Amino acid sequence: MKTLITISRAIDRLNTFIGHSVSWLLLVAVLVSAGNAVSRKLFSLSSNAMLELQWYLFGAVFMLAAAYTLLKNEHIRIDILSGSWSKRTRDWIDLTLHIVFLVPFASMMVYLAWPWFWRSFASGEHSTNAGGLILWPAKSFILIGFILLLLQAFSEIIKRAGVLSGHLASNQTLYSESGNAAHMMTEEDKPE
Repeated sequence: MKTLITISRAIDRLNTFIGHSVSWLLLVAVLVSAGNAVSRKLFSLSSNAMLELQWYLFGAVFMLAAAYTLLKNEHIRIDILSGSWSKRTRDWIDLTLHIVFLVPFASMMVYLAWPWFWRSFASGEHSTNAGGLILWPAKSFILIGFILLLLQAFSEIIKRAGVLSGHLASNQTLYSESGNAAHMMTEEDKPE
C-alpha cells in the first residue's frame, strides 16, 4: 500500500502543477478575447484564428483542470445528502462510484479520443473557417484531460482505500474544509 500511496501523491503533485499552470490560460484567453473585440470595434478587423484561439484556451483550461478539480473535490455533488453522511460513508460511496462510473467513463473517453486525435494530427487537419487554426492541439487537450482525470481517479481510489483500510489517517481539519481525501496523511506524516 505504501507504494500505491507514493504513486497517488505523485499523481496529486502532477495534477496540482497542471491545475495551477493552466489557470493562467484564463488570463491569456481574456486578453485574446478583449484584443479581438477591440480590433473588431475600433479597426473593423476580425480574425477567425483569434476567435478559435480563445476557444482553444478556454477548452484547455476546462479539460486540463478537470483532474485538479477532482483532486480538490470541487465537482458538483448533492451536499444535501452527502452532508448528512459520516466521513466513512462518504469515503465508501466515493470509492464505489469512482470504480463503477468514473474509471470506466474516463477510460472509454481516452480510448475514443486517441484515434480521433491521431487522425487529426496525422492529417494536419485545419479548421474549415477561413484563416482558422489547426485542430489537433484542441483535440489533444481532450485526450490529455481525460488521461489526467483517469490518473486522478486512480489516485482518489488509492486514498479512499487507504483510509478505509487504516493505512492512511485522514486529517480531520483539512478534510472538513475540502471534503475530500486528497489531504490524507500517513502515520509518519502526522505532526508529533
